[in-house]
Amino acid sequence: MIGNPLPIVAALAILSMTGPLAAGAARAQSAPPPVVAPSGAPPNVSYSAPVSTQPLPDELTRAKLIWTTMVAIQQADESGNYSVLRDIASPSFQVANDPSRLTQIFAGIRSTNIDLSNCLLLAPTYLQPPAMDSKGMLRLTGACGLRPTAVVFDLTFQWVANRWKLFGVSLGARSIASGFAPAPAPAPAAPARK
Repeated sequence: MIGNPLPIVAALAILSMTGPLAAGAARAQSAPPPVVAPSGAPPNVSYSAPVSTQPLPDELTRAKLIWTTMVAIQQADESGNYSVLRDIASPSFQVANDPSRLTQIFAGIRSTNIDLSNCLLLAPTYLQPPAMDSKGMLRLTGACGLRPTAVVFDLTFQWVANRWKLFGVSLGARSIASGFAPAPAPAPAAPARK
């Protein structure tokens, strides 16, 4: 969990722990918990690959996923056109979020005038270690330590058609004065014994 981000934005495509696809939702600090679409028959989405067997991507790949997501959201916010953001995301995200829904979900961030492309200026700081979940999803939770307000993120990516595609996104802002603690560095591997 990121903590208590200020209410600027959230757009989620939530993968149910018990079923294929729950739905998309919006989340903010003072808003009620995420709204999940009624359960029923899962959408008919064909995937190009089963659950990812991909290893955890290296740091440069993870940073590029974060940076390109921030730029895509920034460009969608500036243009008011969320169709490209939707079209480059995973099939599950596309089913859960049409462009008009994304326009509504990202209204909060547009109103703050925070320039997400500034995240390109800094390496991301992870609040939780990057990880693969049991469904093969890549989860990146952290912040871009911009001053005076850091952009906090919780991003989920799905391996589709031989590449990582956005599956879920939650963004917020936190005053740099309130600080944020990075995830502990992984312990170094013990040397092999002969």
